[in-house]
Amino acid sequence: MSVDLRQVFEDLVRFETDLWNGVDAKLREAGAIPLGSLDVLRVVARTEACRINDIATALCITIGGASQAVDRVVARGLLERRPNPDDRRSSIVELTADGTAAIAAAETVFDAELAARFGGALTGSALRSFARSLSTLRSWRNS
Repeated sequence: MSVDLRQVFEDLVRFETDLWNGVDAKLREAGAIPLGSLDVLRVVARTEACRINDIATALCITIGGASQAVDRVVARGLLERRPNPDDRRSSIVELTADGTAAIAAAETVFDAELAARFGGALTGSALRSFARSLSTLRSWRNS
């Protein structure tokens, strides 16, 4: 069976765009933080002594893009920067109490929207297979 890789690419990219836009719209409807901010906050929450480079790596974006994203979230009072004691050229990014609360409020909407978008189309073994395939493709890219 032949697979049209160009079509696979188009389907995957358009799916990602539709998924991002749909989840972001639900977050905004609920008065939660936008998905881009949530993405940054979630990386900071799970990364000890988080640096801009850690965010860039986790989100597959440039260091400049990560720095701008952090600046936007800092301006909202959800993150703080402090000097990195091990490297004066960089800073450590930490959640504020408002940032922690913003994650908690947004993740309820985030999780519900993901369940609605994936649960109706793929369930059980199909969803597990899809998740494994994406993980394999991302791992292969990084090797």
